[in-house]
Amino acid sequence: MEKRSAPQVSVGEQKPGEVAMERVLLASASPRRAEILRAVGWPFETLAADIDETFAPGEAPERAVERLALEKALAAIGRKPSPLVLGADTTVVVDSEVLAKPSDDAEARRMLRLLGGRWHDVVTGVALVREGGGRLVAHERTRVRFGPLTDAEIEWYVASGEPRDKAGAYAVQGRAALFIEEIEGDYWNVVGLPIRLVYKLAADIGRP
Repeated sequence: MEKRSAPQVSVGEQKPGEVAMERVLLASASPRRAEILRAVGWPFETLAADIDETFAPGEAPERAVERLALEKALAAIGRKPSPLVLGADTTVVVDSEVLAKPSDDAEARRMLRLLGGRWHDVVTGVALVREGGGRLVAHERTRVRFGPLTDAEIEWYVASGEPRDKAGAYAVQGRAALFIEEIEGDYWNVVGLPIRLVYKLAADIGRP
């Protein structure tokens, strides 16, 4: 995990034994990110951020997802001012090729053929923006290895519809779990939100 920071807000007082999870505005329509926040008891509301998610030519995946996460958070706070806004963006990288969300089933098949029997990286950028100027941006990287995939398995999975709105054309928490042999790093990052990283950034940015 790498972290870059802008001016920080001082940390407020915390009662002994208290786990600080300040309410956030999640700048995403992803049900998976919402489910992760809900699972750990993090209070939140959502507001989808409509931005251009295209990578710049030659832009490194790590920098791209950090930039997009920050742009999502800033877009959300511009529409709905909130004390703390969370943005995130996830991509999949295999042999230096970035696999975003497939545009159609044919592209999903191509992506799954690339992933079968190989390691790939899942990279998620996270941005926390506090109203008034404080912001922190970082990313998490997790390695994932797929087992070999037959044409029949690929056709079955694509026909399920699950790959259509997923970076890399798969959902680790869904039917694709049948194909995954090994994960190195944060599982929740592969789902779409590295919640431990979010927790650490929230502690660093502090309370107003």
